[in-house]
Amino acid sequence: MTSSWTVTPEPFDSAVSAELWRAYYTEVSDRWYLLHEGRTTDPDELEREVAADTGAYLAAPGGVLLVARYRGEPAGTAGVRMIDASTGELKRVFVRPGMRGKGGGSVLLAQVESAARDLGAERIVLDTRGDLVEARMLYARHGYQETAPHNDEEYAEHWFTKKLVRDT
Repeated sequence: MTSSWTVTPEPFDSAVSAELWRAYYTEVSDRWYLLHEGRTTDPDELEREVAADTGAYLAAPGGVLLVARYRGEPAGTAGVRMIDASTGELKRVFVRPGMRGKGGGSVLLAQVESAARDLGAERIVLDTRGDLVEARMLYARHGYQETAPHNDEEYAEHWFTKKLVRDT
């Protein structure tokens, strides 16, 4: 049901972006800590880490952050930043748990890929963790292929790439 979704660019530092970033970070951090240490994220650590990654790399001219709304309510994000003249890196792909299964991830990927092409990307890369199985399945369904690491991110366990075809 993609007609209920709208996707628009959003400043990385808007209140909506900040709230979705906090929700995203809380979920992936809690999942990691529950898996590895049997606990959720320490609140002080959560505050430090959310504040430390402002998302400024998702600002123009080298990046963009998109916010997906489901029936008008902020429900997800996806961003891309250019890491070289022809490669975009996918960042902050997230759909709120209560909104999953409604096509939002697919809508976001299509829109962020289009935004990456507009920035000059010929391919897109991303990293993710092994426990984020749903994300890996989403990427595979949309033509992303596992590849060699393109970065040395501490928590990255899987790297994907996709060649972008120009819109006609």
